[in-house]
Amino acid sequence: MQMRVIASLADRGVRPSRRSFLSAVAAAPAFFLMPFSNSALSQTGKTIRVIVPFPAGGSSDTLARVLADQISQARGVTVVVENRPGATTVIGAEAVARAVPDGSTLLIVANSFVINPSFKKLSFDPLTSFEPICYLVRSPQVIVVNASSSFHTLADMFDAARAKPGTLTLASVGPASTQQIAFEMLRRAANVEITHIPYSGNAPAVTALLGGQVTSVLVNYSEIFEHIGAGKLRALATTARTRIDTLPDVPTVAESGFPDYEAEVWFGLVAPAKTPNDTVSQLARWFTEAMHVPDVNAKLIALKLYPVGLCGADFGAHLRTQYDQYARIIRESNMKGE
Repeated sequence: MQMRVIASLADRGVRPSRRSFLSAVAAAPAFFLMPFSNSALSQTGKTIRVIVPFPAGGSSDTLARVLADQISQARGVTVVVENRPGATTVIGAEAVARAVPDGSTLLIVANSFVINPSFKKLSFDPLTSFEPICYLVRSPQVIVVNASSSFHTLADMFDAARAKPGTLTLASVGPASTQQIAFEMLRRAANVEITHIPYSGNAPAVTALLGGQVTSVLVNYSEIFEHIGAGKLRALATTARTRIDTLPDVPTVAESGFPDYEAEVWFGLVAPAKTPNDTVSQLARWFTEAMHVPDVNAKLIALKLYPVGLCGADFGAHLRTQYDQYARIIRESNMKGE
């Protein structure tokens, strides 16, 4: 089952080059390329608030703060980051949906933005209550086992699962998380019986794996690469479309026999619906240019957040595709949110 990231910069790997980044900008919608001054936002004198609907310290929070600092310095505007976690990102999203649509209040969004409607009634529609600005970065996930495990490939684990159905376990954040849905996609594609064990976060799931309490974990690469580098855990496959540049010998799930499989964590930026087109365009330019500043780009890559820079209607199309695919998987799997 396919969950494809649209028009990623990483045609040959997850780390984009300067040429590929500029090519993506060149292919952007015409409104994004139109020349404009900074006056549309900078002369208003208003502070731009970037709402992060996750707790401080996570990948989305760090992403927002790195970009906010760069834009503040480069554009002469005040950009602040405000954390509003809760209700699987709904609290922050509701606040932005109600905000004045003038470009002064923005929302960092992730996969949960289009997953939530399948599990709960919302006061907003992720596809119509917001203006898509940019798909900022993507973060691959990996399937890992303890270094002492006898499994060295995904096929090894699946063969064992088929030999003894239901005896192997895979841990991830859950329930109703990006990782659980990625697991369900994998289980269905491979037609194996592996028991999913949900944890409240990636850290306790990884701790369980290190302690031998679960067979495997599906986790964000950004939160596991140090354990892999230290030789404590072994990566069997990445769920991304392409191999991870720092794990060149680890195949993708697609390369492991499931060519339509892809599931990544992503982060983007949206504004309230009816925000003027020229303001959305200017914000898109500011954020994509900020990501391409060498120091900023290096910080993001170090965090295993790989810049994409897909903006405007193209990001809107990505949101629609993800919304439809998640809804179908959740419906067909009879997945519950609690």
